[in-house]
Amino acid sequence: MDVEIVKIEGSVELAPLLELADGIVDIVETGTTLKENGLEVVREIAPISARFIVNTVSLKLRQQEIEDLVKLIKANI
Repeated sequence: MDVEIVKIEGSVELAPLLELADGIVDIVETGTTLKENGLEVVREIAPISARFIVNTVSLKLRQQEIEDLVKLIKANI
């Protein structure tokens, strides 16, 4: 099968609807947007998760700011 990979950013679920692609690979949380656009998951490629990474110097110099950001992120998950 000949395959062409096209990088699309933003609302990738619109690509099949606009006939820009026959299928998409996307990171989804619930799949609701896919369903709303008449798409379905064919195969899960890999489980993923987000990581918050801070360099050692910033952690020492800006510890309170970083802790505040972590609290904000946790509060909105």
